Amino acid sequence: MKTSQNKTKLTNLTPGQSAILEHYVPDSFQARQKLLAMGLTPGVEIRVIRFAPLGDPIQIVVRECALSLRKEEALLFDVSRVIP
Repeated sequence: MKTSQNKTKLTNLTPGQSAILEHYVPDSFQARQKLLAMGLTPGVEIRVIRFAPLGDPIQIVVRECALSLRKEEALLFDVSRVIP
């Protein structure tokens, strides 16, 4: 897989798309600690499974584990899209 240099937010992806977590936004220490503990470390591949009907929460797969993130948590980091 090749990564593109298109930095975006996880909320801008569509179900089935994958992305690489690039970095966290500044001033997100407590929330960042929770996400890091869940395996969302820089460089990890994230695949979007689905969005809830109102867009919150978002179901993703990280390291072969399914997780659900609130929209405000998903906005705490930037991703780059993965081109299959």
